[in-house]
Amino acid sequence: MKILKIRPLVALSLFIFILSCNDFDDEQVNDFNNNSPITVTEEIPAEINLYDNEGPHEHNFSPVARTNSFTETFESGTKTSYANGSVNLSSGTWFFANALLGDLTNDRKFGSKAARITGTSSYIIMSFNMDFGAETILIRHAKYGSDSDSAWRLIASYDDGANWSFVGNTITTNSTTLNTVSITLNERRAVRYGIYKTDGTGRINIDNIEIKTSGSNSSVATRDSNLTFGNPSDASTSNANYFLSRSQYTLSYNNNRGTSNWVSWHLSSAWTGSTPRCDCFKSDTALPSNFYSPDTNDYVGSGFDRGHLCASADRNGNTTDNEATYFTSNIAPQAPDNNQKSWADFEIYLRSLTAAGNEVHIIAGVAGSGGTGSNGAATTISNSRITVPDSFWKVALILPNGSNDITRVTTSTRVIAINVPNDQGISTSWTSFRTSVNAIEALTGYDLLENISDSVENVIEARVDNGPSN
Repeated sequence: MKILKIRPLVALSLFIFILSCNDFDDEQVNDFNNNSPITVTEEIPAEINLYDNEGPHEHNFSPVARTNSFTETFESGTKTSYANGSVNLSSGTWFFANALLGDLTNDRKFGSKAARITGTSSYIIMSFNMDFGAETILIRHAKYGSDSDSAWRLIASYDDGANWSFVGNTITTNSTTLNTVSITLNERRAVRYGIYKTDGTGRINIDNIEIKTSGSNSSVATRDSNLTFGNPSDASTSNANYFLSRSQYTLSYNNNRGTSNWVSWHLSSAWTGSTPRCDCFKSDTALPSNFYSPDTNDYVGSGFDRGHLCASADRNGNTTDNEATYFTSNIAPQAPDNNQKSWADFEIYLRSLTAAGNEVHIIAGVAGSGGTGSNGAATTISNSRITVPDSFWKVALILPNGSNDITRVTTSTRVIAINVPNDQGISTSWTSFRTSVNAIEALTGYDLLENISDSVENVIEARVDNGPSN
C-alpha cells in the first residue's frame, strides 16, 4: 500500500512544493493547505473503464461549481511554465506541480489548451471541494508529442487537501490520441481530486476532466456543457476554423467569412429568465488581434438582419449571459423573413420544450454564400468582408432533464434538423425546412453528433423529424 504525505512550505505568498519519493511505502507530496505533515494510509478501490477517442463531456458553468457537476476544459487559464503554482480555471482554482497549460502543436487537446504534466510525483489538484461527493470522473489523456508511455493515478482528498489517497489502479497513457478513462466513485463525502504522475518517463496531456456529483437531483434543470456531443469541425487555431469557448456557448469562427461556421450551446430552463434583450451588438475582442471582427455598423443598410446563432432569449437568465450573445462572432447576415419568422419560431418552440421539463443540445451554423435580403440579392456585405450565407441550419437534440446525457441518447431520442434558405419570401413555418442531420453533414462536411455511439448515431442522424411543432 502506498502512503501519500503532504507537507507545505510557505514563504510569503509563494508556495513551494517539494516532491520526493522515499520508497515504495513512503511517497510524499507537499501541499500548501496545512502546516503539519499528515500521513495517508488508505487506498480507495474504484471501477475503471477505458474508452477510445471519446469527445468532450458535460460541464456546469453555474456559480456553484463546488457542488454541481462540471467539466474542466483548461481553456480559461494561463500557465506557461512548469513552476509550481495556482491556476484560476472555470471550475475553480487548481494547483499545478511540474505542470503547465500547453497550447503547442504537440499538446494533445480538445480546443486550444490542455494540462501537460512532466516528471515523477508531479500533479494537478483541485483547490476546492465537491461538497456533495462525486459519482463518476471522466478524464481525457494522451502522450505529449512523441514521448514514451507514461503512468498516472487519480488521487482524492477528503479533508480540504490535507490528506491525499490513491483512487483505483494505475493508468498507462500509451496513445497520442486523447482517450477517455471513466472511474466510478460513488463518493458521498465532500471531496477534491487530482491527477498524480507516478513515473518519470514521458509527458502527458490531460484534458476535459468531468466530475459528476452524486448529491444532485437529476430531474432538475442544470447548465450543462455547450459542447457535449463534439467539436463538429475539429476547430482549433486556424483562420477558417478558430475555436472559441465562452461559458454561454462555444463556436468555430471563420475569419475568411467574417462569421462563425457554427455555434454550439446547451439550453434548459436553468439558462433562461426575465432579463431584457440588451441589443448591445459589439465586436468580439476574444478573437485574435489579426482577425477581422465585425461591429454593428457593418450591417447598417445591408438589407440583412444581425442574425443570432445562439439566441438572445436562450441566454436571458442574467445580464452577463445575455450580453454575450451580442458579440458579432455569434451573428451572421440573415434575411429578415428568415430571422424574424421561421427561424424565430423554431427558437420559441425549443424554449417551450425546456418549459416542459426538457433540455436541448443545439448546434447552429451557416452554409454557402449568397442570399436575398430586403435590398435584394448579395453574396457579401461590408465591402466583401462578411459573407452572406446561402442558408442557416440548426440541429437540436432533446432529452428530459437529467445527467449523463451522452449515455441517455437512444435510437428513439428526438433530433430536429432544419436548413432554412437565407431569402425573403420563404415559408413562415420552420417545419417546411425539416431535414436530416446526415443532409446537413453532407452540406457542411461536419460530424455533428460524434460522441454518440455509432449504432445510435447512424439511426438518429438519418431520420427526418415529424414530431409536433407547437
